[in-house]
Amino acid sequence: MKYFANLLGLLLLLSACQSTAESSEETASKEEPAAEEWIYLFDGTSIEGWRAYNGKELPPQWIVEDGVLTFSKEKKNLEVEHEGGKDIIYAVEEFDNFELHIEWKIPEGGNSGIFYHLKEGYDSPAEVSPEYQLIDDENYATIHDLVEYNTSLGYEKPEQLQVLQQTAADYAMYPANDSLKMLHPAGEWNKTIIVFKPEQVEHWLNGQKVLSFVPWSEDWKAKKANGKWKDYPDYGKYKSGYIGLQDHDSPLWFRNIKIKRL
Repeated sequence: MKYFANLLGLLLLLSACQSTAESSEETASKEEPAAEEWIYLFDGTSIEGWRAYNGKELPPQWIVEDGVLTFSKEKKNLEVEHEGGKDIIYAVEEFDNFELHIEWKIPEGGNSGIFYHLKEGYDSPAEVSPEYQLIDDENYATIHDLVEYNTSLGYEKPEQLQVLQQTAADYAMYPANDSLKMLHPAGEWNKTIIVFKPEQVEHWLNGQKVLSFVPWSEDWKAKKANGKWKDYPDYGKYKSGYIGLQDHDSPLWFRNIKIKRL
């Protein structure tokens, strides 16, 4: 009898261990897809595949420094002739539905953005590509004069950084949920995840989902028609395109850039 009791206990223990292992594997798969599924756009060493928007090579201000893709503060005002602007794209391939991970850091008063579904041939990426906004929420408006620009957009308090201009917003379209944001201050690393699927777009910041919206929905079309992009007919219309990084004339740092097709 004791033998059978011990055997039953052993079988129950093995079953519990297997269930725990399966549960752990399931959780891990949700949090971190298998390594072979990722495409590394920047791995800390090579800038292969990156070049200027509407250009043929990487602008000289963009360098790799200590394993980080950097818009150099020493070279940011460097006047060097090159084709295209200082915004850059990963030009190896275009992506439609994806999950993008990227770590970034900006200085006090810094400003940048992450573009997707970006097409070339326009004056700037912003007029055609959705943008995950990166900015120093706390200090930007005290360092930069926003009054003239925000007045032109009809904001009641033009001296302030507006919610549609703050970090993790779908710039000029959808604001991030400020109550959920855990934005690390200027000079510290933040992690962004963008998940794009036709039924829903998700913006994540430092482990929190801070925004979701439905692209090309009636609500989306109304925001485009009545906001900043009303005079830009091609804004957001493309369903695939390049990943891009925005230069806004401040030092920038990016690392661990990877993407997974969905």
